[in-house]
Amino acid sequence: MLGGFSHSVRGASHERTGLVCQDSSAYKISERYAVAVVADGHGSKKHFRSNIGSKAATEAVLETIERFYENADEFEKNFPSNHKSIVRNIEKQVISIWNAKVLKHLEENPVTAEEKKQFEPGEFEDIPPESYYGTTLIAAVAGKGFIFGFQIGDGTLVAVFDDGETSMLMDYEESNPANITASMCNSNAASWFNDFYVENKQALALFVSTDGLYTSFGGENDFLAYHTIITSQLSDSKEFEEAVIRNMEKRSHYGTEDDVSLSCVFDPALINDKMDVLKAKIQKK
Repeated sequence: MLGGFSHSVRGASHERTGLVCQDSSAYKISERYAVAVVADGHGSKKHFRSNIGSKAATEAVLETIERFYENADEFEKNFPSNHKSIVRNIEKQVISIWNAKVLKHLEENPVTAEEKKQFEPGEFEDIPPESYYGTTLIAAVAGKGFIFGFQIGDGTLVAVFDDGETSMLMDYEESNPANITASMCNSNAASWFNDFYVENKQALALFVSTDGLYTSFGGENDFLAYHTIITSQLSDSKEFEEAVIRNMEKRSHYGTEDDVSLSCVFDPALINDKMDVLKAKIQKK
């Protein structure tokens, strides 16, 4: 049986300014698949409900994957040969569900005078309603015989494989061409996604995290080594959770001091089987 973990921590910069945590994180384990997802609300002036938008994004992912797995046998049969088009359809569905969620929230919770107070006269009217809830998104899915993931905006997805290889399967900056913020709230959001697909490789663990975690490290090598180390601790999930939450709280005071979210799904039995491989990799690094 696979395991999972997710947690979000408010960054030191947000603690100082009184801004609520803009991140959200979630995971889901089922008999046929496992999902890890995080979202990072933009938190800037016009995205004043991005904490709600990030939560809606994680919910949209879990609901979408569940829908695509309603006929699990058919999905697993068709996915390997049609993964490009199916992942694109998943991304479009996630955007659609997210839009429905945030517009429903807006309908039930109209913008208040307090929320409008920060804007200059005429400024607020130029903001599309979806932008109030702007957020990034990154998700990893482990199926039977394959793994895949998709991303809009920054953040990282790391896989630790059974040979001890630890790698980021999507480039950290790739979803942000020309320094433009890629967001779920963009009018053409579906075209901004970056994704990957891998089959016939066993993953010990899949991790997704918001950029607050990555920027708390000195570089990519340290960041990847961190994931190898924490994978070796996943066989004792209770001890792992306590330790990694403490570490996340510490890391939220480094780098950009941004909110930090981490979500993962993992195979504890396979990790135990490959513990010697993991320890050798850790020793080498």
